[in-house]
Amino acid sequence: MTDHDEAALVLPLTLAWVNRHLEVGERIVRAEALHGGITAAMRRLTIAARSGTTRDLVLRSFVDPFSLSHAEDWLHRETGALSLLTGAAVPAPALIAVDPTAEQCAYPSLLMTHLPGRTVLEDAGVETRVPSLARQLVAIHALRPIERPREYVALTTADTVVTPKGADAAAWNAAIEVIRGPAPPWEGRFLHRDFQPGNVLFDVTRADPAGARITGVVDWAGASWGPADLDVAHCSTILALLHGPAWGLRFTEAYEEAGGVLAADRGERLYWQVRDALAFSEEVRPVAQAWREAGRTELTTRAVEKRLDAYVTALMDAPG
Repeated sequence: MTDHDEAALVLPLTLAWVNRHLEVGERIVRAEALHGGITAAMRRLTIAARSGTTRDLVLRSFVDPFSLSHAEDWLHRETGALSLLTGAAVPAPALIAVDPTAEQCAYPSLLMTHLPGRTVLEDAGVETRVPSLARQLVAIHALRPIERPREYVALTTADTVVTPKGADAAAWNAAIEVIRGPAPPWEGRFLHRDFQPGNVLFDVTRADPAGARITGVVDWAGASWGPADLDVAHCSTILALLHGPAWGLRFTEAYEEAGGVLAADRGERLYWQVRDALAFSEEVRPVAQAWREAGRTELTTRAVEKRLDAYVTALMDAPG
């Protein structure tokens, strides 16, 4: 590609910063937008050496007004997480460089290695991917960092929940009352905080067409310290919205089958499940849009709202 094509995707200041972190004789020969993210612009950069060999890097930049206000914190979290994961049993990118305050880049940015595989959001093969996701999350929660990341931040409150039009009012009112109370006691674990199919890469090949083998876990900007239940609840909600409420409920079972430990008390477990599900009521539109751009064109805002309503109702109706 030409320099002009590169500049159309990556601004000159950021290009110059990337170039300073390449090996001698290397140059950027291609920049490609990666889709599916909501908070950051992602670019895959193909790097060529003088010998003719190439390698890929990933550039993550926070460009919209909302993400800019959080970029420094998120990038510090991601830097810490990637450093922790070096040599760990969790497949994650290797950190190359970071500019959390945009001192040298056009926007706060992080440069890291590119991992093989791709995200899989379609329904086909979900029954094989859910156990793989559960085993991977158990491995993440088993990590014991020398320096703990910051404590988790709740993403919604009882007063900011947006009840979907036509939703089961009784179920939603009961769910809102659940999170109006204080958080139950919890045992701390290292959390990804946005563990879900959109941040997991699978080896979708002829040998493994369903994508059961995970090749990477990305987007560690929300790395936190908190209850395992919260990470499990988050992935469960995403699975419920992507594939149907039953898969959200199934993931909790799969996590425990993989050796993960959740709150023993039904009420405590419900608190985390409901807190995460209700948080999505405030961001259904951007989530649905990202999924449609990734190929799930049937997931309109209304379709996702209906699934969220069905999942919240299922949680509240589940036997104690």
